[in-house]
Amino acid sequence: MRWLERLPGSSATRCRALFTNHSDFSDLTPTQYEAAYSWLEENGLLGKLHGRAAVNARIFRTALASSGAPWLPDADVLVRSPEELPEDALRAAEALGITESDAYEQVSAVWGKVDTEARALIGNAGELALVGLIAEATEARVEHVAAYSDGFGYDIAVHTRRHALHIEAKSTMRRGRVTFYLSRHEHETMRRDPAWQLVVVQLTEDLGIAAIASVPSDWISAQVPQDRGSFGRWEACRIDVSPEALVPGIPRLALLLNTGTPGLLLPDA
Repeated sequence: MRWLERLPGSSATRCRALFTNHSDFSDLTPTQYEAAYSWLEENGLLGKLHGRAAVNARIFRTALASSGAPWLPDADVLVRSPEELPEDALRAAEALGITESDAYEQVSAVWGKVDTEARALIGNAGELALVGLIAEATEARVEHVAAYSDGFGYDIAVHTRRHALHIEAKSTMRRGRVTFYLSRHEHETMRRDPAWQLVVVQLTEDLGIAAIASVPSDWISAQVPQDRGSFGRWEACRIDVSPEALVPGIPRLALLLNTGTPGLLLPDA
């Protein structure tokens, strides 16, 4: 905080001399000040000295995002109010003079950004891996339609002369929890397209496929919200899938699979 508070109006050399020689700043050693400066530089904060957000808020958000805290990817479930903030976040907030309420808002904002970036990376990896697996296991023409348009309402099209399947792939690296976001467009496509199928792709740490399961459309329909009035409509919702709703493999591909096909696609794999 001391660096970011003073650097906009002074040079790093002058700040360094101030921190080293003035008694008001002697509670920290020169080594600690240099470590702090390096951390600010590594995390890009020295290039944003005139940001609109308060200095303590900028540092808190950056510290959260770069911490690798094991609870952060699941903060939407683990931290549902200021009272549920983890101890490490509370200590950081206290040190920076941030209230619990503001810290909770910052945690929510950081989780949203981290989750969005992770979902994009993991989602694309899962789609590509599934396209490759289906292409290897069948003679069908497999098209990764999401690569050139998000307007289809699904990600992968599987074509044969007598059979078509439109797969909406939802990928995850989490264990023991299957959660995905369904857009209104995906839901409407599911309702009108009998070839539509939602498939959950469980990925390994190196983004390989560990497991595949299908989720029945009628189960999804029972979970989505309903529009309550003429002036409002839902556009996206989060769905937590119960283990009982997961059907192993992609049963609707069974008739297309080659002999000796990868077992992950089989219902009884």
